[in-house]
Amino acid sequence: MAKRSDRAPARWRLPFLRWLDGVEAGWAVPLLVGCFVAIWTLYLAIAYAGGGLHPDTLEAWALGRHFAWGYHKHPPLSGWIAAGWTSIFPLSDWSLQLMAMANAGLALIFVDQIARQFVTGHKRILVLLLLMLTPIYQFHAQRFNANSVLLAAWPLATWCFLRAFETRAPLWAVAVGCTTALAMVGKYYSIFLVTSFALAALAHPARRAYFTSASPWISVVVGLAALSPHIYWLGTTGASTFTYALAHANGSVATSLGEARNFLLGLAAAMSMSVLFWVLVAGTRLKQFPSDFAAMSPGLRLLFYVAIGTIVLPILTSLAMGTDLPSLWALQGLFLFTILVVCGTSYPIERFYTVNLTVIVAGVGLAAVLIAAPIHAVYRNDRGYEEGRNLYAPAAGEATRAWRELTGVPLSAVSGDGSLAFATAFYGADHPPHAGPFEYVPTLGLPRRAPLERGWAALCFRDQELCTRWMEWASSRNGNVVRREFTVQATLWGRPGLTREVVVLMVRPGDTTPNSAADDFSASRRATE
Repeated sequence: MAKRSDRAPARWRLPFLRWLDGVEAGWAVPLLVGCFVAIWTLYLAIAYAGGGLHPDTLEAWALGRHFAWGYHKHPPLSGWIAAGWTSIFPLSDWSLQLMAMANAGLALIFVDQIARQFVTGHKRILVLLLLMLTPIYQFHAQRFNANSVLLAAWPLATWCFLRAFETRAPLWAVAVGCTTALAMVGKYYSIFLVTSFALAALAHPARRAYFTSASPWISVVVGLAALSPHIYWLGTTGASTFTYALAHANGSVATSLGEARNFLLGLAAAMSMSVLFWVLVAGTRLKQFPSDFAAMSPGLRLLFYVAIGTIVLPILTSLAMGTDLPSLWALQGLFLFTILVVCGTSYPIERFYTVNLTVIVAGVGLAAVLIAAPIHAVYRNDRGYEEGRNLYAPAAGEATRAWRELTGVPLSAVSGDGSLAFATAFYGADHPPHAGPFEYVPTLGLPRRAPLERGWAALCFRDQELCTRWMEWASSRNGNVVRREFTVQATLWGRPGLTREVVVLMVRPGDTTPNSAADDFSASRRATE
């Protein structure tokens, strides 16, 4: 049936076939990715109308407002990107939603750069369509943070590594050093990708030619040079990012085995829809897999070694150190397996299947925009989110109004619950700097007294016990504190939603917290816990 359709296609297929003819001409892939970004940005705008941005996205923006070579939880790439984006685009929900999806679109462009080294024509499109059927480039991508920023960084670094290994050209070697450093300042989890590059090169039959050339050593020198500002920051600030990362290393062998099992199951679940459709495409030709694997080209074999490394190395590390291992940490690497499966086939794939998958991907996107997004928005308006994100904007507005009534000056610093503080910095009219929960002020690299001397406010939801306890402690440390409580309500297209109580603590300019207060509160919190 597929062959007959390719010989005599139905009329409705003709526009799609003309589009597939444009793959090698250079316009078909950008058109596909552009439509993908537009559709899913529209989905986010509707589904989260009145819902506010995800706390991770707000955190990336808030931290990136002051340039630094590192931040207290993660390396700085996500903050840099958010700051750069909002220096050009408006400070609004749709703008940062577009940023998140543009990052996903850029990731798909880099994936295509890898795929085109092994296949031509509509097989390149097939790789992207299978990835678009996963939840990685829409739902995972919309939480712009240290994990999702790797969606683009990993395929970019992989593409440069493949080209450097093949050509051993100095420019590609420099590109490998720069892009691997970029991945590392995205998240330290990228060490598994960098290590996989090295192990894959050692395992490849052409290892002698590569390692006796200048290429790998140029990459190492350039990579270390590019990372040196961040390494210096780590050495001079107490390496708080390492401390945060090591907080995940507290398990036993039994829990690590469970983490490894769930890690693999989560990755399999993320790829399940793509696997199902690939089985339908390949059909009985799947029996050729062993022979196709044996005949894999040298470039694909190198990619295979990298792909295996990105799965095996995290598992071995988790077992050795007892670390957590959520599958979402590795989602950015699943493109490797998709490329291997599609590009490793020795048999031709009929365009019939590519057209069908295109229609399915488009149908899923349109159904998400027209059906799922409005339902999600209405549901969340009534039920809310655990982090209270659909109350961020009204809470920020009320807190700013209360501060202005009290002091008559713009709010200069905000703290309290992390998510509410980030939200107040973003949605509040004064866009105050985020001062952080005060027990973390030293690790944030901010002045300990100067911001506080201009006054500050802190926000908590009334039902957040730890935050309200901190607020009571902070009140006892300041002489002239004003505390306000108010109720905020979510709204969606004029329709009232759920309500929640917010507590605001305001310390007027000149009323500062002593330098030792952070340590005192940390000690008191440990004692009560």
